Amino acid sequence: MPVQTPVRQKSQEKITYENNKLHKRLCRQVGQAIGDFNMIEEGDKVMVCLSGGKDSYAMLDILMTLRERAPINFEIIAVNLDQKQPNFPEHILPAYLEKLGVPYHIENQDTYSIVKRLIPEGKTTCSLCSRLRRGILYRVADELGATKIALGHHRDDILETFFLNMFFGGKLKGMPAKLQSDDGKHIVIRPLAYVKEEDSERYAQVKQFPIIPCDLCGSQENLQRKQIKNMLRGWEKTNPGRVESIFSSLTTVVPSHLMDKNLFSFTDLKIDGVANANGDIAFDDEPCATPSKNVISFNLGMED
Repeated sequence: MPVQTPVRQKSQEKITYENNKLHKRLCRQVGQAIGDFNMIEEGDKVMVCLSGGKDSYAMLDILMTLRERAPINFEIIAVNLDQKQPNFPEHILPAYLEKLGVPYHIENQDTYSIVKRLIPEGKTTCSLCSRLRRGILYRVADELGATKIALGHHRDDILETFFLNMFFGGKLKGMPAKLQSDDGKHIVIRPLAYVKEEDSERYAQVKQFPIIPCDLCGSQENLQRKQIKNMLRGWEKTNPGRVESIFSSLTTVVPSHLMDKNLFSFTDLKIDGVANANGDIAFDDEPCATPSKNVISFNLGMED
């Protein structure tokens, strides 16, 4: 058996320390998101949608950790939608989930053939694929008695969606951490809302999740979302902290300083002689990064 040198041992200790720090940070961020948006409540049955990608694996792993430490009781059931993509390794997820001892359900629906039949070659499949998946997952949630549907979208997904809607849809609209489903019968949550994609990627490497690539969206290289992703990464590289500031802005909205008449009644605006912090004085100071908030976390003792 090889003997570790002091240098090698010290290097391994550093790696272990950094990995533990990453795990604690993810637990803290997921716990904070759950607490901020009241995502999970006493007695909930959380349907964790597991695609086989890095983010859904991380979500399941962290939720399992938090379930053991949380001040409330809730159930977890992992659900995978097998879309019958060619060469999809059907055995990987069941084997992984059985090893973890997690209750799971595999839903078999050939949405791959539907998407390929209806979407011309070279066109974006995401929209149709997403609609098909959403309808199936809502039905499965009903059948399983799930009270919450957990999706693995992270902070970067939320920001990319925000800019996609702004640039190509003409809307200030993002991807909320918690929302009511289209049919009004389900609550959809995104526990990774505060998690950076780079942390999710690194965590997947540390945990060696058995990643399953998607042959639909993963094969389309020129999507608008990838252009937005590259833009954000470029900003962060040249101006560290800019992406964090943009994300913070999504939680600090001032309707009176936008132009949506449905959010603020500009037509009824009149003088009242009362000083208003959101009036013209709001422009006196240069914008700066929003300070971090002191938030009571969903879980305890998860500081770095």
